Amino acid sequence: MSEPGGHRLDQTGSGPAPVIAIIGAPGSGKSTVGPLLAARLGLDFVDVDEVISRVEGRPISDIFATDGEPYFRRVEARETLAALAAGGVVSLGGGAPLTPSIGQALDRVRTVWLEVSARTASGRVGLNDATRPLLLGNVHSRMVRLLAERRPVYAAPADIHVVTDSLHPGQIVEQILVELQGLPEDTGVIETSANETREQS
Repeated sequence: MSEPGGHRLDQTGSGPAPVIAIIGAPGSGKSTVGPLLAARLGLDFVDVDEVISRVEGRPISDIFATDGEPYFRRVEARETLAALAAGGVVSLGGGAPLTPSIGQALDRVRTVWLEVSARTASGRVGLNDATRPLLLGNVHSRMVRLLAERRPVYAAPADIHVVTDSLHPGQIVEQILVELQGLPEDTGVIETSANETREQS
């Protein structure tokens, strides 16, 4: 195993900061793996769902209930593009890659797709998790449908693909680190102006 600092990405110079986007369905491990990966690479970590809740001053479930999904997606696009422009390891919401502007941005950065089976994901998120409004009801059946719909969307921008079901977080991080070393040097930065991010709101 490499030393913790051995995989740090070069942040010297005046160019944009390195960006690693983590995508995947609810329960895939994004929020757990992201901070561990960021620590190993010496980068900041941002969970976009947490940013949205903080900016809005309420849980995502309340945003859906009060203002609806279209409003949430607009806020999500704005905060996601801002996070990707700032650099670091960025954990995206499960449905974020479906938004065209976010999908286009993911094509320009290092993107890690954490894949998970419906059975494993359902066990991780729990039954009737009120914090995940799109999974309310029969979590397993909704997860099966969600994964079928989103799989091609997750696969399209992914530079790295890790199936997480049988791996613990440390193993996932190690696999990502190994595969990062094989990516082109010019992959992993994005320039998004403040005007572009404001236009998403």
